Amino acid sequence: MDDRIYDLADLFKVFSDSTRIRILYVLMDGEKNVSDISEAVDMNQSAVSHQLKTLKTSHLVKVRRDGKAMLYSLADDHVEAILKIGMEHISEED
Repeated sequence: MDDRIYDLADLFKVFSDSTRIRILYVLMDGEKNVSDISEAVDMNQSAVSHQLKTLKTSHLVKVRRDGKAMLYSLADDHVEAILKIGMEHISEED
């Protein structure tokens, strides 16, 4: 159980960065390439790629190759559910 608690804490650390949250919200609309994500979050591609690596390592984002393009999407429905529940929680405070 203790290892799972630490893993859960590490997962929530990934969610603690507003840039990564913004990227995840962009991907809620479907898969996108780095250029599209960069434009949507108004950041350079290098910075977005760095954040995508963290999100991929944390199993929150997956990537697939389409020809030369790399397309990113949410890893599964749990990621979107976590974001929605978190937003509902903070919205109740208003």
